[in-house]
Order: sequence, then structure tokens, then C-alpha cells
Amino acid sequence: MTLKTANPILPGATIGILGGGQLGRMMAMAARSLGYRVQVMDPDPSCPARFVVDACFEGGWNDARAAADLARGSDVITLEIEQVSLACLDAAQKYAPVRPGRALMGTIQDRILQKTWLAEHGFPIGAWRAIESEEDLVKAVAEIGPRLFVKSARGGYDGRSQVKLGFGDATPPAEAWKLLGGKPCVAEQAVDLDKEISVMVARAPNGETKSFSSAMNHHENQILAWSVIPSSIPADLENKAQGIAARIAKEFELEGLIAVELFMTKSGELLVNELAPRPHNSYHASERACVTSQFEQAIRAACDLPLGDVSVVQPAAISNLLGDLWFDEDGNCREPRWDAALAVTGVRLHLYEKHSARPGRKMGHLSAVGATPEEAVARVLEAQDKL
Repeated sequence: MTLKTANPILPGATIGILGGGQLGRMMAMAARSLGYRVQVMDPDPSCPARFVVDACFEGGWNDARAAADLARGSDVITLEIEQVSLACLDAAQKYAPVRPGRALMGTIQDRILQKTWLAEHGFPIGAWRAIESEEDLVKAVAEIGPRLFVKSARGGYDGRSQVKLGFGDATPPAEAWKLLGGKPCVAEQAVDLDKEISVMVARAPNGETKSFSSAMNHHENQILAWSVIPSSIPADLENKAQGIAARIAKEFELEGLIAVELFMTKSGELLVNELAPRPHNSYHASERACVTSQFEQAIRAACDLPLGDVSVVQPAAISNLLGDLWFDEDGNCREPRWDAALAVTGVRLHLYEKHSARPGRKMGHLSAVGATPEEAVARVLEAQDKL
């Protein structure tokens, strides 16, 4: 591969991050370790990143003025959330390079455009339909149903803005359409699922590309419950997953990170589920499993530095800590037993400094290492049980 001439943004420079949630916080911590100054933009002036950055600009995901203010004092702009509007990216681009860029973000932000792009570029995806009306949804149930996941075309994550049809409930298409606000959606055929995996790819502006080993992911109620690196899937499927992810990064001319979520069916197929152009929950374990974490790699890629070694040095797993843990069965507030969890061998605690807990909200995660992926998972789940 012939690389472009690198034009690195060296430590001492200022990195602007669009978004100050937990991903922005962990990116900022990695950037500070490398010697960068960091500032973020977020709708919440007390966002998790606020406590580890030099400046926080208050602004919503459509606030182009705040994005421009962030970029004026930054040497490069990156992001931690794909809901940032194209207007914000355009405003920031006037003052600093934005990575990843507008073209990629414009495609990934809309699930209809994303699915269409994947299909047009020959990537394996499950049966789906673009839904623009209640009638479209009725037709989709007949053509690719009865079991469907219906997701809003824009926004939504961790099971939000999604409705399941045909899973033993009586939700009719008309009700599903109303629940999703009567706005464009995608209807995805439920697959005969064996495992869910993801592959994280980093690509610098100079063209250097590196992919992490795949992670295996377990979801509960459409929210990631735990994840482990490496996934331990068969070598032929690992190679295929790596090839799919690397080609997606190349086709997009990615500058930054992209997480490629994949379904592994019981018949051995790999199907692309969704793309996330940012650090990803399933790679939090990279901080302990790999030579270079996803957060440091995000900074390296945005700054056009040589990408870090992604070798796995030890299996590691994470378990998400949701706000439900802060309440007992009667709904009374309580503090989880951190001391009990930390007594488990190989376990660490990562809290995001969010001000208030609520059910389903990601408040932090536990991580654990082990001699095998199975041992790492067992340890992190044991620690969670002790909370």
C-alpha cells in the first residue's frame, strides 16, 4: 500500500471533540496522556468529559455556531457521537480538519442511506426495506416478516427508537409506525442468529489502516450487556470479518475509527448490521486487552500519527453498569457494592461521573482480564453479580 505523505498534528496541539459523553471523556483522557490539550462541545455543560478537558462549549447537535467556536481554537476536530448535524461539521471544517468527514457522516447518520450504501457496494446484509409510510411497513411484514426489527432512520441507540414485530407480541404495523413518530424507518428481517461480533478499524489520513481483533458481544434488551476481546470465532470467519471491515474503511476513505457490527448466523454467514464512526462500547475492553486502546487509536488517527499496535496481549471483557444498579427492588436509591466487585481477581471499575442514575443509562463499566476469553467473561460477570 502506498501511503500519502503524513502531516501529523503533534502533541501540544489542541483536539476538539464533538460530544462530551463517556466516549468523549475516555478519548480526552487518552489525548491528555499523549500531551494534547482537549476541548469538547456538548449539550450538557456538566457532561462526563467536562472534568478532564481544558474547555467545554455548550451546544446541541444542531448548534453550528458552537461547533465553529470549538473549531476556532482547535487544530483538529473529531467526534464521539454520530448525531452531530452536517451543519455543525461544515461550520467546524472552516477552521480545522474534521475527521471523520462529512461524506461518511452523511451516509452513516441515516440508516436508509447506510443500508443502501452497503448494498450498492456489495457488502453482505440481511433482508430489509426502507419504510416511508404505514403502508410500506405493512408491505414489509408481508415480504420479509413476520419477525422484524423496525428502527428509526435517524437517531436512536441502545434499543431506543426501535420496535419489534412478530416476536409473540400483538403490536400491529400501524401502532409501530405511530410509536416511531411516523417518520422514515428501516425494517430489518430477524436473522437466525448465532453470535454478534464487531470489528474496529482505524485509518489515518495518510492511508495507514489497522484493525483490532473481533469482539464478541452479548446484548440484553437491545443494550450491550458484556463484550470480550478476542471473540474466538473460527479463523476463516475472523479473516472474513476483518476483510469486510477493512474494505468498508477503504471505500469510505475513513479518517478516524469505524466499528462494524456483524451478525454471525447459525449457517455461518456474516451479515453487516450497523456502522459506528467513533469509539464503540464493544471495544472498551481494548484498554486492557490490546497494546493500544481504541481511545488512543482514535486520537492517533485523527492527528495523522502512526497507528498503534493492536495486538492482543491478554483476553479482556467488560460488563456495562446501567443506572438500574443504583435502585433496589422497591425503587429506593442505593450505592452499588464497589468493594465487593473489586475483590474479584483481575477486575477494574470505570465510572463516567454522570450526575444521576436512571434505568437503562450507562453509568460505567467493569473490566476484567483472564487467561482465556471465557475466564475474563466469568470474572467480570462474577464482579457484576456482587454489586
